Amino acid sequence: MMTEKTGFGHIPVLLDEAIDALNIKEDGIYVDGTAGGGGHSYEIAVRLGKNGRLICIDKDSDAIEEAGRKLAGFKDRTSIVKNNFAEIKNVLKDLGIGKVNGILLDLGVSSHQLDSAERGFSYMADAPLDMRMDRESGIDAKTLVNTYSEEELFRVIKDYGEERFAGRIARMIVKKRSGHPIETTGELAGIIREAYPAKARNTGKNPAMRTFQAIRIEVNDELGSLKTALEDCMDVLDEEGRLAVITFHSLEDRMVKNFFRDSENPCTCPPNFPVCVCHKVSKGRVITRKSIVPKQEELDRNTRAHSARLRVFERKQRYCLRGQPDHVSSNGFGT
Repeated sequence: MMTEKTGFGHIPVLLDEAIDALNIKEDGIYVDGTAGGGGHSYEIAVRLGKNGRLICIDKDSDAIEEAGRKLAGFKDRTSIVKNNFAEIKNVLKDLGIGKVNGILLDLGVSSHQLDSAERGFSYMADAPLDMRMDRESGIDAKTLVNTYSEEELFRVIKDYGEERFAGRIARMIVKKRSGHPIETTGELAGIIREAYPAKARNTGKNPAMRTFQAIRIEVNDELGSLKTALEDCMDVLDEEGRLAVITFHSLEDRMVKNFFRDSENPCTCPPNFPVCVCHKVSKGRVITRKSIVPKQEELDRNTRAHSARLRVFERKQRYCLRGQPDHVSSNGFGT
């Protein structure tokens, strides 16, 4: 949820594009799975009529509080829930809701979290290592950095940070913590910089960037939560419902892209088969053949939006891409 710092720090990224993608109906039911400061949520709420409904979910207590203030004028049509978006099925069940008409997921860390030094997300300030989006649960970054084995640290930094010096960094962390625990973001950033080869330290990007991303992803189980959320979001979407996902790094974007592709065309039949015989039914269609990226005017006012990507999927029951199996009508949709 990358946003520039204004008050809570919320200029929602790809706002117009995301709202358009949801194709909002006045009497529809919508979920903002990452409410943040309520920027996207507000724009959804103003488009709903008295019979419409918006469910806002976030696991960050600060975000929940801010969303409540932002949406105070829409209490008749909004429900704000502190939870992980991966729990969307349980959230909807508790609210007595079966299907919804649209879901928005705006992934990643917010500027409020980055700019609040005490949260321990940023390598630009010296603060206690934490990085938890929900400060009331899970292990923090300090525990991870000081207890994971060298092999586990290498896996996290390599897989989630796509860091080419993951081995050097993991070894340096283990070496330094043997003297005393690593307790602050400043300490960790310094260790990472020391682990970097001299020639690679001054190439423009901060050496700590990828490792901090990797640790944050591991602490918050971001990719595991996203995998669960994508599957469950698809299950609760009503006919012609839209799932819009904004990502901020390649791991997330790749996961969303592949999930949408496989949801549209799950067929496992050999390419030379004239019709589908595996009977795996498509869940709908990808609306965005290429990801939507911010326009230059948005980048000019919000530099943190530069890596944002929006992908959109529309639910269509019994939508078939290959041939006409006997359970699909001639127009390509189920009877």
